[in-house]
Amino acid sequence: MNLGSHWVSVFRRVVLRHGVAAVGLLLLAAAVAVQAVQPTRARQPAEARWVAGWAAAPVDFRELSANPLLKAAAPRPGGDAFRGQTVRQQFEPALGGERVRIRFSNRFGKTPLRVAAASVAHATGGGAISPSTLRVLRFGGRASAVVAPGAEVWSDGADLKVEPGQAVAVSAFFDRPVPFATVHLQAPDATWLAGGNAVAAGTLPGAEPLALNHVVTGLDVMTSQPTRAVVAFGDSITAGGGEAGDGSYPDLLATRLRNSPAAKPVSVLNAGIGGNRLLVDGIGPNGLSRFARDALGQSGVTHVIVLLGTNDIGRNVFVGLPGRPTPEHEVATAQRITEGLQQLVKQARAKGVKVLLGTVPPFKDTPYWNEASETMRGEVNRWIRSRQDVDGVIDFDAVLRNPADPAALNPLYDNGDHLHPNKAGHAAMASAVDLRELQE
Repeated sequence: MNLGSHWVSVFRRVVLRHGVAAVGLLLLAAAVAVQAVQPTRARQPAEARWVAGWAAAPVDFRELSANPLLKAAAPRPGGDAFRGQTVRQQFEPALGGERVRIRFSNRFGKTPLRVAAASVAHATGGGAISPSTLRVLRFGGRASAVVAPGAEVWSDGADLKVEPGQAVAVSAFFDRPVPFATVHLQAPDATWLAGGNAVAAGTLPGAEPLALNHVVTGLDVMTSQPTRAVVAFGDSITAGGGEAGDGSYPDLLATRLRNSPAAKPVSVLNAGIGGNRLLVDGIGPNGLSRFARDALGQSGVTHVIVLLGTNDIGRNVFVGLPGRPTPEHEVATAQRITEGLQQLVKQARAKGVKVLLGTVPPFKDTPYWNEASETMRGEVNRWIRSRQDVDGVIDFDAVLRNPADPAALNPLYDNGDHLHPNKAGHAAMASAVDLRELQE
């Protein structure tokens, strides 16, 4: 029965017999009748979306191998390419869920990267996995993928339940020669190499540990919960300064959040690169150029903690030294650094991402320090502390400095080189973050 035509007919009869005054009562009756036959709409669940659970900021292998100070990039006996081999990388997502996807990166590659087969599983240590959790990864329904130079590719979603802090391993088989290109330094001693296609092997046959991590740069988790994703963006002080495992402040911040009665889950991602600078390329692209991809490009990002400037300030000490010509554009000033930080704030604001700025920690008694660099650090920190256009300031300088000598690291937090915090120092940094600012 067509309810619309039925009530039009009734209206006509009522108006003719009883006049317009009766129409009001009729409209009320019609509304009740129509409402009674409307189907009850089930409450729709929140829309599921991808949120970054783990990520790493990649660098160019050629850049690392050309740096004599980076022994981790020394050539392997087998050369600097994969040839019919499987690479397995282990890491610990900060966010849990029932479904995951993996990012494969060829950002610094000069040739197409073919991933012939790939899998994800729970890791059990030493390059081994739990076979019952093995999930074959597909790409648009296909078993393989070709990643163009400069590009990244996400796998299809895979049904794998992961808990925050649980070790996950991703395996990739390269059936064609693949020159080393896109690597990252996060979590050393967590990548292994084996001959042939071993993506489904519980234990890699003849596994060889690798000093660098290759190609895999992200894991997303599917979630329908209100979730915050926080990117810690910086240099070695963010990356971990040589401390392995859970020694970085982002890792310790993630643990602190998991142990807090937070209303919403929060994922903490470490986008630090040791030796990175804000203004000039060095180890990794400069912070200004990589911010859009390494920070704002993470799935579901809501907050960014920026801690950069140490290497920009410290490298000025070497300007004018014999044999160390420095182009004018590479000479840092407090104004250039603060203008660069302001650009990052504007980029984040344009994307609706909240920004917390960290003050530059002290580094007296290092090759970076002299009176001029200390003056510059003070100017940059005063500018950071005065910001009213950011969502928060984290005073890492105040937390880490020596009360008896504010230009130097507190001995309790010094890993021995007077530049990088030790694990206690990273814990102090994590404790300095107001968790309420990450829940808003």
